[in-house]
Amino acid sequence: MTHTLPGTDIVIESLPKVSLHDHLDGGLRPQTIIDLAPEHDLELPTTNVDELAQWFANQSDSGSLVEYLKTFDITTGVMQTAGALTRIAREFVEDLHADGVICGELRWAPEQHLKRGLSLDEAVKAVQSGIDEAVEAIRAKGGQMWAGQLVSAMRHADNGLEIAKLALRHRDSAWGFDIAGPEAGFPPSKMRDAFDLLAAELFPVTVHAGEADGVESIRSALLDGRALRLGHGVRIVEDMDITSDDQGLRVELGQLSQWVLDRGIPLETSPSSNLQTGAVGEGAQMVNHPFDLLYRLGFVVTVNTDNRLMSHTTLSRELALLAETFHYDLDDLMAFQINAAHAAFVHRDEKDEIIDAIIDGFDR
Repeated sequence: MTHTLPGTDIVIESLPKVSLHDHLDGGLRPQTIIDLAPEHDLELPTTNVDELAQWFANQSDSGSLVEYLKTFDITTGVMQTAGALTRIAREFVEDLHADGVICGELRWAPEQHLKRGLSLDEAVKAVQSGIDEAVEAIRAKGGQMWAGQLVSAMRHADNGLEIAKLALRHRDSAWGFDIAGPEAGFPPSKMRDAFDLLAAELFPVTVHAGEADGVESIRSALLDGRALRLGHGVRIVEDMDITSDDQGLRVELGQLSQWVLDRGIPLETSPSSNLQTGAVGEGAQMVNHPFDLLYRLGFVVTVNTDNRLMSHTTLSRELALLAETFHYDLDDLMAFQINAAHAAFVHRDEKDEIIDAIIDGFDR
């Protein structure tokens, strides 16, 4: 399926895009899960490809982040060998390329993939092998692709410092560090030693914040985590006084939201996922998502998928949904990609190449 920009014949899949917030264990192909399940002794709800894809979508559409995260028991369950990790990472990048993504960051938590004897370092190397294979093949055919992994620590596992050291050992291939998992009750301050080390080593950090928890989670991400980007960050609107009158909408920013705006701290929003997990309010529809408000206020918004399998989505679909809901045009979609390119954890010369490719592609 392809998606067109409303009111035009422009196929969004044909536009060059940047994906910042996309979980490796949330982007598996259903057929790959079916293929790998037997060797991992994993029982699936169904072995029909279409039915399995629908099962993930149904399970994830609960309005609860806790329920949403349960689907990962299956995906991480088939990601416990080097061969599986390499295959899944390779296919992940291939699928991004098929969607028109030219720069993609793959975030994942190596500590969740050790049940069959892999070490942390072996797991990271296996994923990198898959990324490298895909990028090399795409470029060999004349395509454009930059891809790298973000090493995540699970907030509730208390292994932050060890995973930070792992990321640093692989900084030649790992682009950055992240913390994921249950947000409420596990603020970044609990991993302060990890973030202190990463800051001392000048290693880039993004932190899940403002999704399942509110303003204090964002504050801790910025102060304790020294986050350069906010994973989701949509609940920053809770630090705003929003009223409406005959003159229209009036917004008064709080101290924290003003700081995020003034410093241009990018927000890694994931519209469909934010609705599924209740991050923007229980039962909310796309029109209720604060994306447009944040964009109009001047925040550095980016569009992401979070978990393509669970949300049954692609980056092109997310852009199409936003464009239809908020009446965005081609310039708006390009602005979101430029925002993401500037925010990507790549070197400046690569960033310039990516931005040039985006402008070129949108101009065409």
